[in-house]
Amino acid sequence: METARKITVEVPLELLKKARRASGTGITQTVRTGLQLVAASRTYARLRQLRGKVRFTRTLAELKADR
Repeated sequence: METARKITVEVPLELLKKARRASGTGITQTVRTGLQLVAASRTYARLRQLRGKVRFTRTLAELKADR
């Protein structure tokens, strides 16, 4: 069972408006999405560091055929 924590934050109104417009959702979901993006940003940075350093042994055609 997933638990949640209720928080109170002060957010600049214009930032919240822009974020809600970009996400197309309400305040709660916009904040959740933002927190997920922050949590994932470290992983994205580590993946970017690997760019060009990983060699694949399978071709793109082989990967597509394996679906």
